Amino acid sequence: MTEPTPPQEEAKPKHTNRLAKEASPYLHQHQHNPVDWYPWGEEAFKKARDEQKPILLSIGYSTCHWCHVMERESFEDEATAAVMNAHFVNIKLDREERPDVDKIYMTFVQATTGSGGWPLNVWLTPDLKPFFGGTYFPPESKFGKPSFTDVLNQIADAWKTQRTEILNSANDISQRIGESIAKKAKADIQLDPAWLDKAVSQFKTQYDPRFGGFGDAPKFPRPSLPLMLLRHAHRTGDQDAINMVLHTCDRMAAGGMNDQIGGGFARYSVDEKWLVPHFEKMLYDNAQLLHLYLDAHLVSGAQRHADVARDILRYILRDMRHEGGGFYSAEDADSEGKEGKFYCWTEAELKALLTPEEFALAKRRYGLTAHGNFEDHSDPDPLKGQNVLSIVDPKLSDNEAGLLESATKKMFAVRAERVRPHLDDKVLSSWNGLMLGATARAAVILNEPEYLKAAEANLAFLQRELWDAESKTLYHRWRDGQRDDVQLLDAYAFLLDGVLHLYEATLEPSHLQFAIDLAATMKAKFYDEANGGFWQSVHTPNLIMKVKEDYDGAVPSGNSVAVLSLLRLGKITDQEEYTNIAEKTLLLFSDNMINGPSAVPYLLQALDFLVHEPRRAVITGDPKSTGARGLIAAAHAVYQPNKVVLGVAGPVEEFAKTLPEEKVSAVYLCTGSACQPPTSSALKLQEMMASKTLP
Repeated sequence: MTEPTPPQEEAKPKHTNRLAKEASPYLHQHQHNPVDWYPWGEEAFKKARDEQKPILLSIGYSTCHWCHVMERESFEDEATAAVMNAHFVNIKLDREERPDVDKIYMTFVQATTGSGGWPLNVWLTPDLKPFFGGTYFPPESKFGKPSFTDVLNQIADAWKTQRTEILNSANDISQRIGESIAKKAKADIQLDPAWLDKAVSQFKTQYDPRFGGFGDAPKFPRPSLPLMLLRHAHRTGDQDAINMVLHTCDRMAAGGMNDQIGGGFARYSVDEKWLVPHFEKMLYDNAQLLHLYLDAHLVSGAQRHADVARDILRYILRDMRHEGGGFYSAEDADSEGKEGKFYCWTEAELKALLTPEEFALAKRRYGLTAHGNFEDHSDPDPLKGQNVLSIVDPKLSDNEAGLLESATKKMFAVRAERVRPHLDDKVLSSWNGLMLGATARAAVILNEPEYLKAAEANLAFLQRELWDAESKTLYHRWRDGQRDDVQLLDAYAFLLDGVLHLYEATLEPSHLQFAIDLAATMKAKFYDEANGGFWQSVHTPNLIMKVKEDYDGAVPSGNSVAVLSLLRLGKITDQEEYTNIAEKTLLLFSDNMINGPSAVPYLLQALDFLVHEPRRAVITGDPKSTGARGLIAAAHAVYQPNKVVLGVAGPVEEFAKTLPEEKVSAVYLCTGSACQPPTSSALKLQEMMASKTLP
């Protein structure tokens, strides 16, 4: 009789560095690298100053595919790590926690190389000024790129032999970058509605009539652009532009970028067809896309757009929610070290899983082939025959609808048993603000009380874990019971946006008061009284320059979201201060609105709100009553982006406070100083909201 084999102890990692003590999931991924990593902070800066060593700052995020590739190839390699440790002070930074730091050094790399992205690798002087940088470097010379080790050795040699030239160059380029991104107001500029028409004309030239979207591959959804185009097109009656947005929504929803089994969208498509994504899923993308599909539903009246919105929230509430109500940040592209493995299927897998009838339908609908449509070319040993599911044939008979539901349930159940991609479970107040607002809108537009409960729980979580009520301070990141001490504009602006949407869905006075508190601290901490605009973060000695961000990329800029939120808050409260701050900020960024509108589509939405007087739906009575709930729903049931919805209690405009307390709720629809006669009819309110002009 043999002795049972004792359980093997898990092998202890050979290396553990300082990142083991950090909260960021991204930094944790690198805690066992042989690289002597430091987190961003004074310990690393002091070492660089004391030893007069250059800093290698490596920036990424935990669900970044190419960050994983470079870690596997270089940062886990003992020989490469030895070179890094010998010549540099090595710092790892999570760009999602510190977008302010990332912005400074990304601007440098874009200015000096013509492109950017993550991983971002930048070499700095001991006083944190950049002098060389790039994105992904291969372990061996290829694609016209030098090997990472060659770059390390060349920079180390240059630091020894050409240090004076490097320091002078770093000082010069840092000064020029600082001047370019610290914007100052121009005199004699007037806000002009014609900028909107010019911008929309440019957007339309970027449209892909075949596959939808704006621009070429790789295609990012970037919802702020179609949201702006839809807003302008609806107001002007431009059916051609409306069709561009709806076609884009349909093609994205049918593509592999949309998780056809589990719901939710990946970050972008590598091709023009929206077919093959980089499979990571980001909270901020899904929040903005939820807004877009809600708007598409209101404009088109089509159930398919509402279904996509519901699928997004099905995913978020199932897979991306902390039990306390916060929303997690992202899910990885990779599982078991293979990109897309969780999401893709081979033809043989599905043939074995499904009945012959189900398989025939799945093969036709999703375009399954034995060869597959995806192979990870960054993987030295890629999986073969992988199919990304996309809707190739949307036609379904009544009988096939049931067959598809049966097949999908089986596929979802089997997929749920696979090893899931890594979850970045930090909770960011900024991205949570975006999802909070989208969830609140979905609750009232789609009449789903579950969504409203989720929105309320989310706000309660953020107020409990990331808000200091005494000092009226909002922090940015929470994870495992710990919050950071970082102060970012995005946190205040994005949460302000979300809280206003929740207020307009509930008319709860405490939500409006919280919005006012957020706006007050946002102004005090970040607003530039002299020139307008908001600084991206509270300036500290380890930031080499102050930045005002206005680029509406995958995530809209803090300035853009702040401006539109303040304009909305100004209309709800009739406080001119909010409107004046917003106008001054729009003037500051007028150059981009005039000459580079594609960079600022969200900011243009704010300009549109300002120059076209919004409608104010003032609803009397108890907002929890059946009558008031019906009127709130009616106010949101029509596509009318230039509107605010408010109650009569709390810190609202003076007119609302003067309205009589009535047993039956009524609504006063106003523009400027003129109001329509009150009505208690939800149908009448919808008609007035839909009207192009009010009498």
